[in-house]
Amino acid sequence: MGSDTDMSPKITVELLRQLRQAMRNSKYLKEPIQAYIVPSGDAHQSEYIAPCDCRRAFISGFNGSAGTAIITEQHAAMWTDGRYFLQASQQMDNNWTLMKMGLKETPSQEDWLISVLPENSRVGVDPWIIAADQWKNMSRALASAGHALVAVEDNLIDAVWEDRPPRPSTPLIALGLKYTGLTWQDKVTTVRAKMAERKISWFIVTALDEIAWLFNLRGSDIEYNPVFFAYAIVGLNTIRLFVDQKRLAEPAIREHLQLDAPGRPELSVQAAPYEVVHTELQAICAGLGPKEKVWICDKASCALTETIPKMHRTPIPYTPLCLAKAVKNATEIEGMRMAHIKDAVALCELFAWLETEIPKGTVTEISAADKAEEFRSQQKDFVGLSFPTISSVGPNAAIIHYRPLPETNRTLSLNEIYLIDSGAQYMDGTTDVTRTMHFGTPTDYEKECYTYVLKGQIAVCASVFPNGTKGHLLDSFARAALWEAGLDYLHGTGHGVGCFLNVHEGPCGISYKTFADEPLEAGMIVSDEPGYYEDGSFGIRLENLVLVVPAKPKYNYRNRGSLTFETITLVPIQTKMINTEMLTQKERDWLNEYHRQCREITGAELQRQGRKAALDWLVRETQPI
Repeated sequence: MGSDTDMSPKITVELLRQLRQAMRNSKYLKEPIQAYIVPSGDAHQSEYIAPCDCRRAFISGFNGSAGTAIITEQHAAMWTDGRYFLQASQQMDNNWTLMKMGLKETPSQEDWLISVLPENSRVGVDPWIIAADQWKNMSRALASAGHALVAVEDNLIDAVWEDRPPRPSTPLIALGLKYTGLTWQDKVTTVRAKMAERKISWFIVTALDEIAWLFNLRGSDIEYNPVFFAYAIVGLNTIRLFVDQKRLAEPAIREHLQLDAPGRPELSVQAAPYEVVHTELQAICAGLGPKEKVWICDKASCALTETIPKMHRTPIPYTPLCLAKAVKNATEIEGMRMAHIKDAVALCELFAWLETEIPKGTVTEISAADKAEEFRSQQKDFVGLSFPTISSVGPNAAIIHYRPLPETNRTLSLNEIYLIDSGAQYMDGTTDVTRTMHFGTPTDYEKECYTYVLKGQIAVCASVFPNGTKGHLLDSFARAALWEAGLDYLHGTGHGVGCFLNVHEGPCGISYKTFADEPLEAGMIVSDEPGYYEDGSFGIRLENLVLVVPAKPKYNYRNRGSLTFETITLVPIQTKMINTEMLTQKERDWLNEYHRQCREITGAELQRQGRKAALDWLVRETQPI
């Protein structure tokens, strides 16, 4: 992701001069453009991206996860959200203007362009890295003011980026049935049934986690996400996989995909190079009958979407793979449970270690994060972390997306709150867990805030709701106790989690920010993570992953059926931080039962692995209240 540690601004005078030259160069463009847009993403709209796709960071110096740069002949501007105002202002030099999204006075990208551009301007963007829906909105707004949004096929940042890293092509791993529960052939057959139901002839798969899940393959092209660069096109009787051919030389992969001994023709994978997806899609579209339809996600790149003629195109917000992947099967659920037990073992070890080391004054945010990774790496089937560890003490914990850097690194002490949000990728599952601890004596106010957060976490987890409920309806359950005290937090309450895949996945979540989520269904796994942040002094967040399961309440209105959650994270919640007087009897019972499970399940595994100190710590921390 570039150097995360560098907070001194990048000097961009020469780069911007070269980019503006490229904007007028007939080698790249038929006629000059007056503005160039550089989005954050890659051609697959991935949340985390490979170094070769960090174009916005390269041109500006700002390397946060969200932001859009726009360069005109006179100006360079950067739009980003509140998580990154400080970082962006530190990483960019004075050639750049920071546009603070969410503030009333900040113009939208379209409005700003319209205000600075000369009449009849052309605004360029790489059609491979802008999503089709974003293109549509931007194009419409510019056209209404007499400007044109134009596709620039050659990426102009790449043209001025001399030592741009190559696109990664890491070895693939094939996951057997013991991890996946379904063969890729089963998955293809299910997708085709969905296609036939909707009279769809072709389905273009662009999201990397959907391709990995469909073919039961994993890679490591993007840090923290076990995915690989590829496209897939599923027809009613053909399957095409577009991927760097070198990766298919491995005998285990050839056998897994049955490349040398294809079974039934409609289940034989035709492999082609990653780069030819565009040409292949053009060929398919040229042969479409008048009534044939093609499915593509509305978040896919503009370039691929526009290749499909409008009369044949059926854009969908969530693909059938996105929905199928979110509902875990019995094998995936079992794998996720196992991963969380291993993760709990590592965290019990970490907290037992912190308890003895913090008084010595030698533990820092970075060394604690490294220690957590070391303990996790000792567990079976450990592959890597699932996101960069948020290890934060005192005021740093109030920064929601904080990650410790040498110049911000604080020492853990007995008089400040410590928040650690971390997770791992194991072959059998993905974890994401947050605990907030005090290793000395918390203040009454800290305990009060912590208890509101815990009440919110329990309220979501213990909720019973009808089938068909969307996650955003549960968001206020997590906030009710905080709201009643006049407090709140400014992030969502939960996100979907993949199974040895991306730690953030759609289509479900628990957040007031979106009403576009799909209803919760039994088998989905989401996070339950309310928090409270006091700028400049402390931050509190408690996060468990929960599995949606059927509930059996007393009645069954209109035969709808009900759902609830089962917690799969098994790490103690620090009782020292709780003001127990504020808990209801129901909440006490929930906590005692949760701690009984932690002691029973995590305890048995600690015992089996002979980790005595961590086991003693666990027993102390799970005493009933």
